[in-house]
Amino acid sequence: MTARRMAPLFAALWLSACSVANFDIPGAAGDDDAYAARHPYYAEFCALSQIKKIEGFGADIRGQIGGHAVFYLNGACRVAGQDYPVIAVCDGAGGPPDGVGLSMNSHFRNAKWVATPGRDFFYRGGLETDAPVDRDAYARVQDQARRLGIYDGVAFHPESFDVLPAGWAAGDPKYEVSIATDYAISFGRGRYCARLPVSRVQMGAMVDFLNAQNAPYRRGDSVFEWSVFRDNCIHLAHNALAAAGLWAEWPTNRPLLVSMIDFPVPKNEFVNLMRRTGDLRLLEFARVYRDPALRRAVLQYGRLPVVPGALATSHGPQRPNSVYETELKLVFYDEPNLGPYQGWFDAIFTDPAALNPDANAAHVTAAYHRAEASRRPLAWWQAQPPYENDPAFPAFYDRFYRALADGRRPGLVTRID
Repeated sequence: MTARRMAPLFAALWLSACSVANFDIPGAAGDDDAYAARHPYYAEFCALSQIKKIEGFGADIRGQIGGHAVFYLNGACRVAGQDYPVIAVCDGAGGPPDGVGLSMNSHFRNAKWVATPGRDFFYRGGLETDAPVDRDAYARVQDQARRLGIYDGVAFHPESFDVLPAGWAAGDPKYEVSIATDYAISFGRGRYCARLPVSRVQMGAMVDFLNAQNAPYRRGDSVFEWSVFRDNCIHLAHNALAAAGLWAEWPTNRPLLVSMIDFPVPKNEFVNLMRRTGDLRLLEFARVYRDPALRRAVLQYGRLPVVPGALATSHGPQRPNSVYETELKLVFYDEPNLGPYQGWFDAIFTDPAALNPDANAAHVTAAYHRAEASRRPLAWWQAQPPYENDPAFPAFYDRFYRALADGRRPGLVTRID
């Protein structure tokens, strides 16, 4: 959020709060297994709706209309034998078998995020898409989460349990107050998700970044305090993607007044990510060179931000549902009426190249061919500033065009010699 958007914030929220979000938008990224077979390593950022628990059953959880965000990494997994959330890049015999879902929560004292193994359990609690969420499913999924040890070694702030009814003793309170926020997301939330294929090396960079984020809290150097303005769940995902070279880092823990006029929010960030990965101008040689984050991604990872497989998906909360309400809200933080985000959002969900894998592959591959066709010789670039004075420029030139060649072959992991 920028300074000019801060003044009308409350008006924007008031106007947006009148409408329920539509998560049943036509268009999908296709079969998850087929997608993972084509793109074995990928990151997925999801903007989640508010959560509204039906009263009278367990913890009283009713979230705000700004929602929540989670981050899924296919090709990463929890490290076995650790009594604390630690992840690693994982390779099965035929490639990465699955992934791990990450959630940052204000509940935690000695961790910034926790990791839930398995895409299906992270998003749907292992239920089929049309399976009902009832009290039996609710209890069964919590039992499975306990067996997975999602919160092993993770301490909660005591006030996190204030939402429990007096005398509640039905199980582990950590799992009761966190279901549909850290795991089994679709039990109580809708989501808009942006997928981005990455290389194995980029996945490793994100894994290293995320483990480093938890390290000081695991050591006991400090107590984690979540902040909507200074360090929230979107900061975490944004900066993990920055570690992979997608864009610049979003600073955390800045002075409060600075943070209040520039902080990320879930639905805006979904749009930001889709626009970044769908911006064909980011295949222009000079533009990529001038962007420090993209230049580093080319030199370090041999990757461009626009790749086949960067897609949007939309998923409603699980229905039928007798535990959570399913008419839910998720707002942009933007100027009412005049702000650009709603228009950008609508454009994403009416663009076949943002929704359909085949249309996306054809669209991006054609753009790669155009970028290759506009190639100028290395000597032409080196004859003019600022390229003539950069000793790394020949390597950048070589890796940029190697990335273009590799990008026309989906699923190929670029190697940097």
